[in-house]
Amino acid sequence: MTAAFAALRHARLALALVAFSLAAVARADDAPPPQPAATPSGQKAGGHGDTANPPAAAEQHRLPPDSTTRQTLALPGRTLDFTATAGSIRLFNDKGEPQADIAYTAYQLDGADQRNRPVTFVFNGGPGASSAWLQFGNVGPWRLPINAEAVTSSAAPDLMPNAETWLDFTDLVFIDPVGTGYSRFVATGEDVRKRFFSIDGDVNSIALTIRRWLEKFDRLLSPKFVAGESYGGIRGPKIVRELQTEQGIGVKGLILISPVLDFREYSGSSLLQYVASLPTMAAVAREKKGSVTRADMADVEHYARGDFLGDLVRGPADTEATTRLADRVAALTGIDQAVSRRLDGRFEVSEFRREFDRRNGKVTGRYDASVSGFDPYPDSSFHHFGDPSGDPLTAPLTSAAVDVTTRKLNWRPDGSYQLLDGAVSKAWDFGRGLNPAESISQLRQILALDPKLKLLVAHGLFDLATPYFGSKILLDQLPAYASPDRVKLVVYPGGHMFYSRDPSRQAFRAEAEALMK
Repeated sequence: MTAAFAALRHARLALALVAFSLAAVARADDAPPPQPAATPSGQKAGGHGDTANPPAAAEQHRLPPDSTTRQTLALPGRTLDFTATAGSIRLFNDKGEPQADIAYTAYQLDGADQRNRPVTFVFNGGPGASSAWLQFGNVGPWRLPINAEAVTSSAAPDLMPNAETWLDFTDLVFIDPVGTGYSRFVATGEDVRKRFFSIDGDVNSIALTIRRWLEKFDRLLSPKFVAGESYGGIRGPKIVRELQTEQGIGVKGLILISPVLDFREYSGSSLLQYVASLPTMAAVAREKKGSVTRADMADVEHYARGDFLGDLVRGPADTEATTRLADRVAALTGIDQAVSRRLDGRFEVSEFRREFDRRNGKVTGRYDASVSGFDPYPDSSFHHFGDPSGDPLTAPLTSAAVDVTTRKLNWRPDGSYQLLDGAVSKAWDFGRGLNPAESISQLRQILALDPKLKLLVAHGLFDLATPYFGSKILLDQLPAYASPDRVKLVVYPGGHMFYSRDPSRQAFRAEAEALMK
């Protein structure tokens, strides 16, 4: 009897302590924990690295309360009044322990019917990239000119009203995954980092952030869209799948901007990497002689997936085929025939970037190969150059993001804003085994699950980071239910950030608006 009473007393005490703990955590955030979905399926939460994380320690890293401001944007032919919120959403593990604060910036048009008003969740890639490129280069209310041909590191980060903002037809929520922007861990230890810096953990954290934002702002009934750039091509389909099947959130459309869809075709011994990049290399050569569009590349695309691929498969063992291939590649790219023959016509991206204008001591961009810059070591036998089409954007974009967040939106986190955190990409777990990261499997699943879901894939013609023809090849493998009225590929003059060119940004905006109507 005494033992039973003692056991009952201990049980009541334990329940009281649990209730007190949960109440304390609930007060620390606008939505009560626990959040089981914050831990990827198949992974255990906590572990020896995460247990020592008392509330006081978590609060030391906490981002400030959300800041909501009213904004007015004067644009040609119209004025947009909207509410801007800069803030964060705290994620918990299945023990109710805080793990990370995910920063977001949301723009909602005033006076709109929220039930019918679309909301689009936007993120970049990396891994380790913040959402600044898309927010300040493409779809946000304010835009920073980021044309790589004109921008230098010392350029003033002067923002202007963005006439091509998507805010006319959709509300916008820009998400910075943990380790980017102002997002940060609040838990200590390596286990939490390993979870978030992994394919599945990253997807789960962003999907959960989307659900939590929808709940927080009472937007569960709104039409929902997802947009991702670059590595966002891996994230995007997986996040939509996670929302559909785990978070209980339906998505009407997915927009992928310069995406990578399958890492198997960009490295190693895959012959398709040469097929995917050849039309872009040829487009760069033709662009030097005058403006070029994708329609102008029809002959190269036909050759790439036909005779070029056939000669590649024959390999160096067939001398005649290899010489024929190398000479045709030299003619298409303008690279010296002797160099092309030495490489058997198989130009890796870094080799093309250096050889294309080596006679003038210049290298092309990786993000935009139509942009060139000086090779700092032109006589070296090794590659010692950065990206003249991407590196100059780091300083002005970072300054613009900090200025908007702190001055316009009145949200002032401590710590540094991370535009592109190399430590995240170095720590990233892309998975192990024989299957590199890919999202084509999830694309098939989400399109099959929801016959009304639409997909828009946009690329830049001169992008060597994620060549457009690689996506073309992969999208052509989708089953018949991925019909042209549901799946569309558009290619614009420009590079990875093709939206830096005014005509390309304007045309892309029209495609996005049509998708959401």
